[in-house]
Amino acid sequence: MLKIFWSSFVKIFLLMLVRPRWLLLILSVSLMSLVYSNGTITSLPVAIVDQDHTPTSRGLIRSLNTSSKIETIIYESSLQAYDDINNHKLFAVFTIPRDFEKRLLKGEEVTIPAYGDASSRLANGLIQVDIKGIYQQILTEYNTRIMRNSGFSDKQIKIILSPINGQTEPLYNAGVSFAAITFPGLLVMLLQHSFLIASTRTNITLNSLPKGKPPKIVIFGSLCGLIPIWLFLSIVLFGLWPWALGYRQLANIPEILIMTFPLLLGVLGLSKLLTECLRKTEMIYLTLAFLTTPVFYLSGTIWPLDAMPFGVQIVSKMLPSTWATNMIAGVNQMGLSLKDNLFNVFMILLLGIIYGLLGFFIAALREGRVRKFFKNSTSKYRKI
Repeated sequence: MLKIFWSSFVKIFLLMLVRPRWLLLILSVSLMSLVYSNGTITSLPVAIVDQDHTPTSRGLIRSLNTSSKIETIIYESSLQAYDDINNHKLFAVFTIPRDFEKRLLKGEEVTIPAYGDASSRLANGLIQVDIKGIYQQILTEYNTRIMRNSGFSDKQIKIILSPINGQTEPLYNAGVSFAAITFPGLLVMLLQHSFLIASTRTNITLNSLPKGKPPKIVIFGSLCGLIPIWLFLSIVLFGLWPWALGYRQLANIPEILIMTFPLLLGVLGLSKLLTECLRKTEMIYLTLAFLTTPVFYLSGTIWPLDAMPFGVQIVSKMLPSTWATNMIAGVNQMGLSLKDNLFNVFMILLLGIIYGLLGFFIAALREGRVRKFFKNSTSKYRKI
């Protein structure tokens, strides 16, 4: 048995090395992740129309220039700025009104018209956060100056303006950028999807050989022959490539392999179920190709699982990639230990076992073994 298993293992492994189509996964990841190569969004062009031309308005412009996400461009005319934002040359337009400094010193309400390009929600949101922070900083400085001139001490001013000292502890610190948060989920999804296609295709091909279905030990050995290839890919995806792009990389190679191996076993169970449901090789590409993006969105990388509808949460938790994303992001970005992710490993393996058993049950049902089993059991009870 062991000799047959090893022979099947080596045959598939060498076949994958001779025909390295799996290297297309690295090319795909490279092209997709190079979008995030800068790590964060910076230097978003924003127009400033200064109609006041006072020290206060120039101070506001200097404060806007301190933001790494904004690149201020001075416009003389609001009409030209609005024309450029309509042509998607700008992300926002800020107009500092006339008498801005005078109204501010008198304590009158001042409105700064700001128009943003909402077609880019991420860029627009980043600009809004930065602008609100700058406005709050200027308002605090202005109120401090007025209160100090009115005879308040610095301690009294601090108590009035900041009565509560907030302290935040980063429980999940995937980095400062949106890219660093989405990166692990993207890589896990691609690894799972590519291995699922390869294992399902191998399973269907072996089950439909002209000479008849081979022994189960041959099928199992052939599927295991795929695992070393995808373990190598996991080192590239979760270790080498994030390091090359400059993202946080806390897990070492043994930890990456320990995390990836249960995921591959879980996907093997899922591939068995898909094999019995699809039955034809061409059906793999007609069905699985449409599941890549939904699986990515269901992983909880972009939208929190707790914020999803209950039915969607159930579907999400039925995917091995959801638990694997949580585990790999936790170890690689948060610095958690493997002991902290034992439940994730357990759920991945449990899903693999459940899917595998369902696949074997469907195969037995199709081959009539279930009906034969119940018929034999019924006849035995009748004899008794």
